[in-house]
Amino acid sequence: MDISYISVLMFAIVCLVLMLGYPVAFTLAGTALAFACGGVLFGHFDPSFLAALPGRLYGTMTNTTLMAVPLFILMGIILEKSRIAEELLSSMAKAFGRLHGGLGLSVILVGMLLAASTGIVGATVVTMGLLSLPSMLQRGYHPSLATGTICATGTLGQIIPPSIALVLLGDILSTAYQSAQLKMGVFNPKTVSVGDLFVGALIPGLLLVTLYASYMVYIALRHPQYAPPATDLDKVTARELLAGLLPPILLIVVVLGSILTGAATPTEAAGVGAAGALLLAVAKGSMDWSRLHEAVLSATQITCMVFMILIGAAVFSLVFRGFGGEELIHGFFTDMPGGVFGATLVVMLVIFLLGFILDFIEITFVVVPIVGPILLTMGVDPIWLGIMIALNLQTSFLTPPFGFALFYLRGVAPSSVATSDIYRGVIPFIVIQLIMLTALAMLPELATWLPSKLGN
Repeated sequence: MDISYISVLMFAIVCLVLMLGYPVAFTLAGTALAFACGGVLFGHFDPSFLAALPGRLYGTMTNTTLMAVPLFILMGIILEKSRIAEELLSSMAKAFGRLHGGLGLSVILVGMLLAASTGIVGATVVTMGLLSLPSMLQRGYHPSLATGTICATGTLGQIIPPSIALVLLGDILSTAYQSAQLKMGVFNPKTVSVGDLFVGALIPGLLLVTLYASYMVYIALRHPQYAPPATDLDKVTARELLAGLLPPILLIVVVLGSILTGAATPTEAAGVGAAGALLLAVAKGSMDWSRLHEAVLSATQITCMVFMILIGAAVFSLVFRGFGGEELIHGFFTDMPGGVFGATLVVMLVIFLLGFILDFIEITFVVVPIVGPILLTMGVDPIWLGIMIALNLQTSFLTPPFGFALFYLRGVAPSSVATSDIYRGVIPFIVIQLIMLTALAMLPELATWLPSKLGN
């Protein structure tokens, strides 16, 4: 048997062990080390591959881009713990809730803002599920429409900047892009940054929100009984609306604006965002020592999880390469009929299916470093590829029966809401996602035009 197929077997066993519920970081590292030991014993693996691990870990520790991850996480958790999201939803609901579909539109708009401030799918789905689902059901919204809207808007954290997914993808694709150019003989390689992905995601992300909102308006006009007006809500004054809406929007504008204008790197902007969220919470009187302790502890736990997965993925990647897995995958894509289109389609299908069992962090750290350099060597634009992967994973997280967003909402939804209602509710939004993916595939300029203009 060709030794390189051992790498495929190793990947399959990792997926199997993960489905059994073992921690991701230790599954990646443990499985890889077990295969490496077996390979050394039988003379099929060169242990010098693992000698590169200390350098990889040191590179991770000194990577300034990855420093943005804990800061963006802290920013989102502070906004969540300080109940700013709750005030925002209340203000928006009072402003639009008295219209057919108004409460649903409020959830979409607030979900977009939460996605831009937290960047974490699970946090947004759970927060919106706890805050808005009981309110929507109480006011007569159809359970499928209510749950589908919350799940879909919760996944916007994948694509709306400053998304944690885009930060991690940007770092991985930057390395992959330089590696691909060196293989092609370009010794003065161009670079792609997290900021480029943020800019590239703006138009697709806003289009997606517009499609979500358009669907809600369509349902309100076609089936008004599914999205009735909330007649029991008090009217909101312009001052109350601005008080709830302006602070988080201003924070997001400052964070994103500093990145888009080049005034700050993503890491610097993340620091500003975390400090701004804390000042905002203190100014509103919604942050005390207890909540601050919870926010910092939660941010530390999530950050540790991310970086432990990164370490496990580094071990896995080295062993995978040591068994010749990279050459095997490269040969597979090179010989595939359909050229670049066929290779990209297969990668997207694989990532979509892996999204059922792996979180975006694992896919970003394990799968993208393997397939990214190959596709980029074939001429695929790195910004377009990053946005396509983010949108693809967002669709995967919505798709029954394994979508992560469905599990998150099921965990906080009342027992009166059937799981079948959640599954039916997300189907129209999955169709919207597929339309957006098709549009982006046919018009790559949706992702690449704005970065090219701002880059000049």
